[in-house]
Amino acid sequence: MTVEVREKPKKAKAEKADKVLLGAVDLARAALLDITPADTIGEHQGAEMIGERLAMHHFAYTAKGYVGWHWTVSVARAPRQKFATVCEVNLLPGGGAILTPDWVPYAERLRPGDIGAGDVTPYVEDDPNLEFGFEASGDEEVDEMAFFELGLGRRRVLSREGREAAAQRWYDGSHGPRCAVAVEAPAHCTTCGYFLPMPGALRPVFGVCANEWSPSDGSVVSLDHGCGAHSEVDVTAREPEQVEPVRLDDFELEVETVEL
Repeated sequence: MTVEVREKPKKAKAEKADKVLLGAVDLARAALLDITPADTIGEHQGAEMIGERLAMHHFAYTAKGYVGWHWTVSVARAPRQKFATVCEVNLLPGGGAILTPDWVPYAERLRPGDIGAGDVTPYVEDDPNLEFGFEASGDEEVDEMAFFELGLGRRRVLSREGREAAAQRWYDGSHGPRCAVAVEAPAHCTTCGYFLPMPGALRPVFGVCANEWSPSDGSVVSLDHGCGAHSEVDVTAREPEQVEPVRLDDFELEVETVEL
């Protein structure tokens, strides 16, 4: 029987304290004064060894609007060198520091409704909602002829994923069956004469409203959507109200009192 003997993980060796580097507080502060006004440098918050003959000094940053930030000054010395040398000065955030939000690319910041006149969205090469509208042959000349001479038209068309995403968005939106207008409608779009069925894969569920009196005119609507402008419904007629003829009382006198 073979027994595998595993070595215990070695603990990270603590850097040996260097009195010259840890005591270089005045040198570190002088380095800060070369790049920032004195009133932005607070008290010394300590020093630590971060490498062999390499230490880091920390100072509070007192400028307004930078809560939680602090200055750091790294100092080092060569072997057998009896004095410290400044390496680098940085302003770093600490706990509770106010930071700028993470940068988000323009294409990911856009939201529906953000595009206005003159705006252009960035091209998305690997858009999961699109797929090529033809089968590439591998011959550039043949494919170019398919694009421009044979009239195949669009380079990319909706993928199945793109159609499903659009269908779900439309069905759950303001032109689906659950919006307030559709809930109160007397009939569904599927029986309306102004309903234009949509061609293609979405035909069983959607069409376009062509009624200028409808709030959905020119929009994609679901078959079970509806509104009060349905072509086949009418307003419920009300019974005319009976109005009594006007009566004139010739025997009643109105007396008006005038104060003098």
